[in-house]
Amino acid sequence: MKALGRQIVVEYYGCNPVALNDVALIRRVMRAAAEASGATIVQEAFHLFNPHGVSGVVVIAESHLTIHTWPEYGYAAVDLFTCGDDVNPDVAFEHLREGLGADSCSAFEMKRGLLNPAGGVQVRYKPQDAPVEV
Repeated sequence: MKALGRQIVVEYYGCNPVALNDVALIRRVMRAAAEASGATIVQEAFHLFNPHGVSGVVVIAESHLTIHTWPEYGYAAVDLFTCGDDVNPDVAFEHLREGLGADSCSAFEMKRGLLNPAGGVQVRYKPQDAPVEV
């Protein structure tokens, strides 16, 4: 069976609490992780909460990378969802582990969009002529 995408759900523990509360640093680390994985960045949004914590998303042509941080616990929850064969979420995973200074982590991976195309139908990850509704 062919899968449309891979999704790695990660919990990083023992992270640098100062880094987890620095929205500019989180943005840089997330963008760098996307670029290192081979993804095409489309858009991004990050928010610094009061009194602490950052949430953010890097939208990529191949899906998304998201993060939510809890500096007070040294913890970050991350979702790396990529589609196609040209992006490697494992590279993003390692880049984020280093960038956040994580002591440990746990992760699991899911295949998304499991397909069994009949008759040799080609699975396309980014349809060129997909209708767009406004």
